[in-house]
Amino acid sequence: MAKQEKEDPVLEQKRDVSKAVSGVKTAIGEMGIRDFGQRVKIRWQMASYIAILITAFGSFVHKNFSLHNQVIDLQDQISTMNIRLQACNTSDTFDTISILQEGDHLSSKGLKILALTVSIALLSMPLFVFKYIDYISKFRSSYNCSEKVSLNKQLEYRVDVLLSVHPYAKALALLVATLMLICLGGLALFGVTDDSLADCLWLSWTYVADSGNHANSEGMGPRLVSVSISFGGMLIFAMMLGLVSDAISEKLDSLRKGRSEVVEQNHTLILGWSDKLGSLLNQLVIANESLGGGIVVVMAERDKEEMELDIAKMEFDFRGTSVICRSGSPLILADLKKVSVSKARAIVVLADDGNADQSDARALRTVLSLTGVKEGLRGHIVVELSDLDNEVLVKLVGGELVETVVAHDVIGRLMIQCARQPGLAQIWEDILGFENCEFYIKRWPQLDGMQFEDVLISFPDAIPCGVKVASRGGKIILNPEDSYVLQEGDEVLVIAEDDDTYAPGALPMVWRGSLAGDFIVPKLTEKILLCGWRRDMEDMIMVLDAFLAPGSELWMFNEVVESERERKLIDGGLDLSRLVNITLVHREGNAVIRRHLESLPLESFDSILILADESVEDSAIQADSRSLATLLLIRDIQAKRLPYREAMVTRGQRGSFSRGSWIGEMQQASDRSVIISEILDPRTKNLLSMSKISDYVLSNELVSMALAMVAEDRQINDVLEELFAEEGNELHIRLAELYLHEGEEMSFYEIILRARQKREIVIGYRLENAERAVINPPNKNERRRWSVKDVFVVITEKV
Repeated sequence: MAKQEKEDPVLEQKRDVSKAVSGVKTAIGEMGIRDFGQRVKIRWQMASYIAILITAFGSFVHKNFSLHNQVIDLQDQISTMNIRLQACNTSDTFDTISILQEGDHLSSKGLKILALTVSIALLSMPLFVFKYIDYISKFRSSYNCSEKVSLNKQLEYRVDVLLSVHPYAKALALLVATLMLICLGGLALFGVTDDSLADCLWLSWTYVADSGNHANSEGMGPRLVSVSISFGGMLIFAMMLGLVSDAISEKLDSLRKGRSEVVEQNHTLILGWSDKLGSLLNQLVIANESLGGGIVVVMAERDKEEMELDIAKMEFDFRGTSVICRSGSPLILADLKKVSVSKARAIVVLADDGNADQSDARALRTVLSLTGVKEGLRGHIVVELSDLDNEVLVKLVGGELVETVVAHDVIGRLMIQCARQPGLAQIWEDILGFENCEFYIKRWPQLDGMQFEDVLISFPDAIPCGVKVASRGGKIILNPEDSYVLQEGDEVLVIAEDDDTYAPGALPMVWRGSLAGDFIVPKLTEKILLCGWRRDMEDMIMVLDAFLAPGSELWMFNEVVESERERKLIDGGLDLSRLVNITLVHREGNAVIRRHLESLPLESFDSILILADESVEDSAIQADSRSLATLLLIRDIQAKRLPYREAMVTRGQRGSFSRGSWIGEMQQASDRSVIISEILDPRTKNLLSMSKISDYVLSNELVSMALAMVAEDRQINDVLEELFAEEGNELHIRLAELYLHEGEEMSFYEIILRARQKREIVIGYRLENAERAVINPPNKNERRRWSVKDVFVVITEKV
């Protein structure tokens, strides 16, 4: 009887399969479209046959497994019934319970068959979906030739967009795939085992999480399902490891390349990269030392690792200041927000190395981007420009937020001042840099109602230079009159070592005295040589015409043809007919060829300015090499043309080099004229300072000092502009004989008050045998003996 029950379902299943196959064939034949190609029909029929056969085969296998389990169950039931019969028919209650248990068992078997069928159907569904999509795509393409994109490609595109636009789409898809695998595996296990559905779902999760758990499975059905789940679990975890690895790698790569956001405030932001960055960072580090260090953020269109490596090579102590590098463009608002531009207390825009017009155009676009920040800017913008003509445009765009430093113009004016007054370059380095003394502005309420003459001697550790007048809109007045009385809200401009190292003290008793002489500074005619050609040559000529005495000569020696020079000067805005104090003398030649230099009367010039030529200014090393070669050639030619007797006397006075040494000859020639070399690379500084054959000007370093000072306090820019301008006040070096007699004993305070008789402010001095000047000297009330060969550094009005 059991055998017959076993064979009848099998035969019935085979008849069902054959009927299903024949029914499907009939349906496919009826659904054929006459106009559709025979090739597509065959592929679709084959795919359908395969899918139906797979489903029928899976059902057949399931029936076999189910029948096998039923035979085992029936055998167990027969054994149980025999035992019960031998027990002589126990009770009616026991019979009822057995019938109920048998009904529950049959119901459970039905659920297991349904669960296995559903799992197989769900696994087969993707195959049907893909085949259907492929069929629809080919069907559309055969009837509509204008449609070039198939449905499966559109689906691929949509999936790709979904994964690209939504960052968490991959993780979500992986989670859904994991849950589906666990659910399908649990249903399949529920269909082939006797466990409950909850236990099967948990067992499915263990197979997914650990592929080795399926080794304990028994029976063909459970083993086949467990192996399939374990294989899917390995794929899931492989994809998960790939996603996690990619996410970690992407995050580390973002940190390495400087793409992460800077979460800082009250920091100094530097936009751009140039040769001036090293000097600028050094000055900012020194300025922040008194605060225990600060935060400086550098953003440039360079790789973050390269920037950090270059900064690490800079030989200076950071003194608690942290320098953070980020890679990005200042023209992109997203990159500006990445470095917290709205919270920075100062923003420095560096000029690019290269063409001046292109550099200034980029600086202008950067200012436009900064003004477009929606959150607004907390600090001010310091823009380094290369051409003075572009300053108006930048200020027009930036408005009150912008302070400009025109590098080329600043260096040109400094070279002219230093050429007329040897030693002024060192004084400017001390005042502009934060290493010694610099300008500070602060309000002192206890000084209200005091005259400026008394304010001058009220600071033991600082030297007052001017007043920021509140009643005139905060205008800074350098070197005001002695009778000016400080009002409420006025601030005092001083030169001090740091902003926390000075304070007003008790007013000392100082004897004024009288000047030693009539205080007449003669203005003599000068003869100056300019070697090379700069873009702002017309500006330098106008400044020289304002400074020099009438009858002075300006010789111009470069490779530009004379007719071309006049055209460039006129195009730059110079009116040659309006030059009243100087006469232009043109000479054409190459400044690095000795034969050309020997055609000039080099021994007769009072000052020689060696300019970084316009043709090589884009390369700092090449420009400095050319300037250094010109310097050495000029000094050698000057030394050879000096009388032998004078040369012997000069060597005897120096005594530091041998009689026939070339450097000794050039040093004695340097006493006859002043040579100012425009140096772009800081490394050239050591060569010139060691030989002492040139009173050099270090262009990049001085500009960096000015940028750092304006970045720390934007008000100082007004002071620097006046000191560099043709009108107003300037730094000057005065002989001591104008203020005192030989051997006279005076305090520094007394010298300050004595100089006020000619409305000058003495800020320092240099003794006769000293190499460097002392700015803001200590112990100002201490009396000492002076020599008429000493010199004083003063702030005085230009005449």
